[in-house]
Amino acid sequence: MGRLFGTDGIRGVANEKLTVELAVSTGRAIAASLKGGSRTKKMILVGMDTRISSDMLANAISAGILSVGYDVINLGVVPTPAVAYLVRKYKARAGIMISASHNPYEFNGIKVFNSEGFKLADALEENVESIVLGEKPMPKCATGASIGKLIKKESALDEYIDFVCTSIDGDLSGLEVAFDCANGSASATARKLFEKLGVKCHMLSDEPDGVNINTNCGSTHLENLIAYVKKNHLSIGIAFDGDADRVLCVDGRGEVVDGDMIMAIMALDMKARGTLRGNAVVGTIMSNFGFVKFCEQQNIRFEATKVGDRYVLEEMILDNYVLGGEQSGHIIFKDYATTGDGQLSAVQLLSYIKRSGKTLNELKQVMTKYPQFIVNIRTTDAAKLAFYTDDDIKAILEDGEAKLGDSGRLVVRPSGTEPLIRVMTEGEDEAFTEAIAHQVAELIEEKLKQY
Repeated sequence: MGRLFGTDGIRGVANEKLTVELAVSTGRAIAASLKGGSRTKKMILVGMDTRISSDMLANAISAGILSVGYDVINLGVVPTPAVAYLVRKYKARAGIMISASHNPYEFNGIKVFNSEGFKLADALEENVESIVLGEKPMPKCATGASIGKLIKKESALDEYIDFVCTSIDGDLSGLEVAFDCANGSASATARKLFEKLGVKCHMLSDEPDGVNINTNCGSTHLENLIAYVKKNHLSIGIAFDGDADRVLCVDGRGEVVDGDMIMAIMALDMKARGTLRGNAVVGTIMSNFGFVKFCEQQNIRFEATKVGDRYVLEEMILDNYVLGGEQSGHIIFKDYATTGDGQLSAVQLLSYIKRSGKTLNELKQVMTKYPQFIVNIRTTDAAKLAFYTDDDIKAILEDGEAKLGDSGRLVVRPSGTEPLIRVMTEGEDEAFTEAIAHQVAELIEEKLKQY
């Protein structure tokens, strides 16, 4: 990836790496890099999540766009997938989401979708970077009547909610569900969406204050949801992340049902209904080995990509597949969406639960999850680069792989969205698999201290 863009846009601590000046320049550069195509209007959508810096950055990037003569439709607080949907509906040239997804509140990010609702191609991202970094000229500012206009679209959330509701036949009446909104974007949509479908809703973490997004809540912190589901004797709890493009679930026993397990459940349903095009599911190299085994047992093709929903989607587009995603809960139903959509995924799952008459705990039995351990090493950008070239680190990885042998696997990779290197081990022997994860992580961390 490039020098500004990671696997999921531009990320950084607000007012440190991700400054107002950078946002203004990025807005101008994005507008300058777009071509008209079938879009006759020079119009870009801007949405945001609930973190305290989102207003500042959304206004800054909007100012940059307006300054070069593009109009901006301000969507306000919306889920990321709403931007991807509405950019197509409104026939805009691009959509921008200000969000750092599941990251802590002090981080923020800039995600960009093209006119078809897909993430920008690498070539476009590189052009934006070249302009922002001064390697290509910044576009000339508009003057007089050519300056862009800011347009507010009050109906945007309702249009997105209506779209998600129409992704299933019938409603979800009779279901009772706890929803954890992570004090993020889903706080603006989840209750209205699921009550419209007839769900009896129990809402958690849906009162954002700018700094509580993802704080001990949402898909990265399921403890409160687990406790609530068990205390209230519910059969399912659903958690979103900060921008609502991820979903994880909790069954009636308080056991976590992750993205791999949700995809296994939905793949069987789609196969039975004849909608699993290509008889395939796309995952990543981090997909649980149990999911791979499930696909083998069900005669479903499993395709693995690099980590990142953009790579999953690229493979889906290449071979016209319709279901793909990540263990983290990014799940793409390509017949309906061009990106991961936590609420749409939840609607699809709940629809199947209602049609089947089974509980989530019963449905998840189709897949056996292998013990998997992830150890995060906090590090620097320089150390991330050294990770790829250091011979001692290569030796550490080879030794770890040899110890796990055929009964397990080791995957070590720098995060595309955070200053972390992730060490993942997976295998049949739980204690041994965990021990190898910690051993490899400690050795790598010690080696990277010199960078």
